[in-house]
Amino acid sequence: MRSRNTRRGMAVAAVLISGGLVLAGCGGSDDGGSSEASGTSPGEGKSECEQLTQFGDLSGKEVSIYTSIVAPEDQPYKDSFKLFTECTGAKVAYEGSKEFEAQLVVRVKSGNPPDIAFVPQPGLLKTLVEDTGKVVEAPKTVSDNVDEFYGEDWKAYGTVDGKFYAPPLTANVKSFVWYSPKMFEEKGWDIPTSWDDMIALSDKIAATGIKPWCAGIGSGEATGWPATDWLEDVMLRSAGPDVYDQWVNHEISFNDPAVVKALDEVGGILKNDDYVNGGFGDSKSIASTEFTDGGLPILDGKCAMHRQASFYAANWPEGTDVSEGGDAYAFYLPPMGEEFGNPVLGGGEFVTAFSDNIEVQALMTYISGGEWVNEKGKATTNGGFVSANKNLDIANVASPIDKTSVEILQNPDAVFRFDGSDLMPGAVGAGSFWKQMTAWIGEDQSTQDTLDNIESSWP
Repeated sequence: MRSRNTRRGMAVAAVLISGGLVLAGCGGSDDGGSSEASGTSPGEGKSECEQLTQFGDLSGKEVSIYTSIVAPEDQPYKDSFKLFTECTGAKVAYEGSKEFEAQLVVRVKSGNPPDIAFVPQPGLLKTLVEDTGKVVEAPKTVSDNVDEFYGEDWKAYGTVDGKFYAPPLTANVKSFVWYSPKMFEEKGWDIPTSWDDMIALSDKIAATGIKPWCAGIGSGEATGWPATDWLEDVMLRSAGPDVYDQWVNHEISFNDPAVVKALDEVGGILKNDDYVNGGFGDSKSIASTEFTDGGLPILDGKCAMHRQASFYAANWPEGTDVSEGGDAYAFYLPPMGEEFGNPVLGGGEFVTAFSDNIEVQALMTYISGGEWVNEKGKATTNGGFVSANKNLDIANVASPIDKTSVEILQNPDAVFRFDGSDLMPGAVGAGSFWKQMTAWIGEDQSTQDTLDNIESSWP
């Protein structure tokens, strides 16, 4: 969310772009006629259109996109499709919805699917493939692009039962702690480099009367996903990537002692009223605080730290100096020891097609190739865009935190793991896991009951 997230792709306010997003193609006549009138094809002679020329002139065709990404984050996406229209003549109709996670499966099963959906969870992709039978395998042009521009793990996340369906769209790094560099300098606080240092710093800050942490897990239908990120990050640090993989794949139970230990560690922060929830209330207030608002009290000096992904950069108010010496920035969530190195938790979204029409194949090819990521980077002028695409020029990424994230994702030696809830079956990852973590915080449900309830829900 979650994009989406993520997350993971996250649900925000619903908006339908009336009549679709109409993007003008080059080579067409001024009165809206096709490029046939001038005897040229859209994008003819443009090097960045080279891969798309194989699809021919698509003027008069339209591709519908359904997603959880809405205003203001939607505009850079719309802008990033301008080159596609210039190259092919096809238009893009963009629809964002707060109820995306709940409505996508309903729409597909009822025979009203979009041409393309931006799916923030591989678990949801698996559900769509297995439960609806309507997801279309990616064409060879898309598969070849992913082989060229992404690491093997990313292709695996878009694969179900040995068939490749969904290329990556965006990515994010979740293992960050947001803070105020100005506040830290004023108070004489140092950025912690180990988990023990971070806990010692939390105690030091709490002793001053300032809450060391603030948090929010509210996200509409997706409420709870930020709490799952906390547990996943700690699992990577306390149990290591191998056990993390076993947990995600249900090779160990959801309530395994390693998971109990990790969630209790998270509770040492999020359920500690001496630590939270600066600017909002006690620990239970985390459940009713929107994730978009969770870190904002840092700017008022009401809390000091907020664990959230790279995409949180877009949530700071206009005028906030997001930089290493500014009002807000982020440091890497420290490891718990040397045994497992410096693991990185991340997420992303995937482009899922429900049509094999030629214009849909063309758009899938454009998004999965080397051009779209740079168009999207240049269009996202305020930051908040990250991709694991190897062709992404870091110079086209706006913010320092995004540049750092891209460097992490493009590093072949990074110990990277995808968001666990996004890899789990949809009934768990986007269902019981979210709901039970919300109860764990909002109702002070016990660690054991929380994990037992999730384990019993596994399909």
